[in-house]
Amino acid sequence: MLVAWQFLPLLVAFARDRRRFLLFGRSRRVDPETHRHRAEVLLESLLTLGPTFIKLGQLLSTRPDVLPPAYIDVLSALQDDVPPAEWDEAKVVLEDELGGPLEDHFTEFETEAISGASLGQVYRARVDPDAVAADEAADGSTERTSDVGTAGDAGREVAVKIRRPNIEELVNADLRVIKWSLPILLTFVDESRSFSLENLADEFSKTIREEMDYEREAEMLQEIRGNFAGDDRFVIPDVVESHSGPRVLTMEYVEGTKVNDVEELERKGIDRTRVAENLERAYLQMIIEDGVFHADPHPGNLAVTDDGQIVFYDFGMSGRVDSFIQEKIVDFYVAVANQDIDGILDALIEIGTLSPDADRGVMAEVMEIAIQDARGEDVEQYRINQIVGQIEDSIYVFPFRLPKNLALVLRVATVVEGVCVTLDSDFDFIDTATDYLTEEGYREETARQYVRETGQQLRRSGESLTRLAPKTERTLDRLDRDDLFVRIGVEDEEKVFATLAKRLIYGLLLTMSLFSMGVLYALEAPEASAVAAIFSLVVMIQLYRSFRERRTTRVKPQFTRQNLRQRRDEK
Repeated sequence: MLVAWQFLPLLVAFARDRRRFLLFGRSRRVDPETHRHRAEVLLESLLTLGPTFIKLGQLLSTRPDVLPPAYIDVLSALQDDVPPAEWDEAKVVLEDELGGPLEDHFTEFETEAISGASLGQVYRARVDPDAVAADEAADGSTERTSDVGTAGDAGREVAVKIRRPNIEELVNADLRVIKWSLPILLTFVDESRSFSLENLADEFSKTIREEMDYEREAEMLQEIRGNFAGDDRFVIPDVVESHSGPRVLTMEYVEGTKVNDVEELERKGIDRTRVAENLERAYLQMIIEDGVFHADPHPGNLAVTDDGQIVFYDFGMSGRVDSFIQEKIVDFYVAVANQDIDGILDALIEIGTLSPDADRGVMAEVMEIAIQDARGEDVEQYRINQIVGQIEDSIYVFPFRLPKNLALVLRVATVVEGVCVTLDSDFDFIDTATDYLTEEGYREETARQYVRETGQQLRRSGESLTRLAPKTERTLDRLDRDDLFVRIGVEDEEKVFATLAKRLIYGLLLTMSLFSMGVLYALEAPEASAVAAIFSLVVMIQLYRSFRERRTTRVKPQFTRQNLRQRRDEK
């Protein structure tokens, strides 16, 4: 009932957008202020409903194929920051997971949480390095020596992440509510959103269960840590496996300055431009090369040590990218760097974001305007978040489903770019990405691939030319014998011909009924004349309504520079 009470007003409003009077009437246009107000109401409802719905809001903020830009903008500010559970309850989870009293596993433990999230909370503690080494040896983990073993007498400081008490039951109950509510929700949205929403529900169920599994988070953390082994530009905390499990994750504690605390970084003499460049390169490596990435790079999960190293926290939200998506992301970045509009569209189509049936002329204009507007006064300066923002707008106008990890990649790109610009207001995301792709040889490989494809096309063109002469001769022979027929198929997606036919029939019926009414009136048959008059009125109304349905007889306008800039300003 609480869920229905929170969401029913919004659902009714959305239904009225499609039909002004719910069951009938034309659709109505919603202004940007109304969209933003509704988004804020949705945000408050999600916060009221608790942890599961907070996570749902975070996932929705990565899905421009489901929500309009105003909602994406508001929900992007949704922080996974809620008051922690009572320590006595968290202690029960910790001791149950580790299999013994707290004192047997930690030399010190601060019972005040240093951070609270919707699914878990983090505490500072200290462990005995000798006990950790003994536990790892007993578990057969001698192949890796934990960094925790270098502590002094007080032990090594660690961060302990504990799943919220009874969160599993709450999440399962909320997921059942979402599953039961989905068929009702689908009746309030158009067909183009239904497919995305059904897939979003399945995706959300899987994602939130993965984030509650701290063993999976530890595996992802260790894999990413291994990928950056030996790179002293980054610090990824090590996992203390002997003190971890499905509901508890213990990591080494690494202290640093919050990445968006510009004044403190400046006071410590840290090169912020270098930090921004290293941060972008780290994510490019994770996404393009490694195929596994940290997917929640907001400032609360990034810090900088006094030596300028970047520290990554919280790997609960992380993702994988398969080799095909990696290849297409490279194609997309290279095309943006080269301002190759056709290359951008080809990459989006091949990756599954843009429908092959979409009007390439319209989408090309969107891409051209996006890049031109993003350049600013300096033609060499344009930022990826503006380009992705315009792409997100076009995705909503031409609603297509985003693959799960591609949605995360798009979100990561915009958030990382925002952090980089906070560090250095003149930072050029595309320029750094271009340098990275060039250094790694991706742009050269793309050029070689283009040469190979061009050679293949020339070969196929030569083969076609050799077959052209005999086909032309056969066609001319048939033409000479009057034996040539041309078959033409007319596509009428806008139903123009059907509408014209309907109007023609209504016009003929109206003419006939008016003539009949006049004849019957002249023959002094008032009752029959009244029936003809009523019939004429009904036909006239139908004819009038057919002319009011303008969208079925007029071509939809394409994007223009003015309306696209207006859409961007409305965000």
